[in-house]
Amino acid sequence: MKFFLDTADLAEIEEAASWGVLAGVTTNPTLYARTGGKLADFHSHIKRICELVDGPVSAESVAMTREEMVRDGRELAALADNVVVKLPTTIEGLAATKQLASEGVPVNMTLCFSVPQAIMAARAGARYISPFVGRFDDISEDGLGQLNDVVTAVNNYDFGHDVEIIAASVRSANHVTQAALMGADIATVPFAALKKCVQHPLTDRGLDAFMKDWEKVQNA
Repeated sequence: MKFFLDTADLAEIEEAASWGVLAGVTTNPTLYARTGGKLADFHSHIKRICELVDGPVSAESVAMTREEMVRDGRELAALADNVVVKLPTTIEGLAATKQLASEGVPVNMTLCFSVPQAIMAARAGARYISPFVGRFDDISEDGLGQLNDVVTAVNNYDFGHDVEIIAASVRSANHVTQAALMGADIATVPFAALKKCVQHPLTDRGLDAFMKDWEKVQNA
């Protein structure tokens, strides 16, 4: 399973990239707004992320009609070779995905919450599909179960092109663990959750013991 960082924060991206585990980045309007970003700087910000990441960078259209989504998609794809256009799993999003995919523009269909949505996204030509986990949990439903259903269903079929499942709306290291066990191709993870994936109390305890024992050696 590959790790994507779910952020628009350049400092977080640079730090995660230095660990050698970062395979891509996903952004959305909310994440960009959190950086204090302005509309006029959006394209340059995406270009900067693409320079930092050796992998796909999802940049989301906020258009509502298929024509506007296609226009946005073409503009975003022109920013860098590793841009992936992010579109919602809606009727208009499906139509725009079909057009962009026919032009060779990779699309990540987001806000996916069901198996039928995922299959239609794949049929429309989506390169990536992002079923959400945490938002199901927020309404006391089984987000991991829904993700497992999507992974199983999509893997049942050959859609004639590469389709990868991105476990999205990930909130914890356990979400990442379960996504990996069920065979999700990618987990896109907030920076705080990515750090938790590295941390373990037994690792910390073992390291502390090693350092204390080495101090004994130094003082012997």
